[in-house]
Amino acid sequence: MFVAIGYIVCLGCIFGAYAIHGGNMAVIIHAIPTEMMAIGGGAIGAFLVNNQPKTVKAVLKSFGPLFKGSKYSKERYMELMAMLYEVLQKIRKEGLMAIEKDVEDPHNSALFSKYATVGHDHHVIEFVTDYLRMMVSGNLNAHEIESLMDNEIDTHHHEGHGAVAAVARLAGALPAFGIVAAVLGVVNTMGSVGQPPAVLGGMIGSALVGTFLGILLAYGVVEPLGGLMEQKLDENTKEFQVIKTTLLASMQGYAPQVAVEFGRKVLYSTERPTFAELESHVKGKK
Repeated sequence: MFVAIGYIVCLGCIFGAYAIHGGNMAVIIHAIPTEMMAIGGGAIGAFLVNNQPKTVKAVLKSFGPLFKGSKYSKERYMELMAMLYEVLQKIRKEGLMAIEKDVEDPHNSALFSKYATVGHDHHVIEFVTDYLRMMVSGNLNAHEIESLMDNEIDTHHHEGHGAVAAVARLAGALPAFGIVAAVLGVVNTMGSVGQPPAVLGGMIGSALVGTFLGILLAYGVVEPLGGLMEQKLDENTKEFQVIKTTLLASMQGYAPQVAVEFGRKVLYSTERPTFAELESHVKGKK
């Protein structure tokens, strides 16, 4: 919703100001098809050359969520920490071996299935169960698991950042392709110097539209999407950091109530529940 509103405000104000100053929209409309063919086609071609197929797929896959609201709400985090609390509480009361079946078959686990959102999120459950499995095996200490978690989170973030960087490079290239389109327009104009001034003026105006479109697409359309992609990636990484902090606190001997408090403190202030809110939610899920 905010993406659509942002684009409407951005493009509406730019073209509105142009129209208010007496600009002829017909010149821009007439030039857009060929200028977009040169700028858009050139940029897309260069984008495909500059990125591996997996990065191109990641970029395309990431566009859909950009136009939706964030799924990382206070309610989701409270559900996540309630699930972690229940897991840790079961370990504390019955021992690590009590969760072995839940860890080995999480999709059929009554423990995970009762959490409608995070309990059915493949990435969350995989991350949680992988490290619970290591805790059950007892072969790694807290420092070794922490190092492994950090490496996995860094890898996840770096992998996601590949798509962000690809969009940033595309945004940086668009003004240059706009200049290329403008230069071609000027070359075409110079080949028609015998034409009347009115015709030459229209040709020069069309050529300058290329520069305008390249800059507008870069800073008004593509770069903002790259910035939003980066924010979405940071939110996604934050969820793994909450899980990491909570599980490590448990491994270091803290009670489940204290361990989830460690996880709560990692959250951004905009999504972080209060101590009372979390405590009430956790008790309600028991």
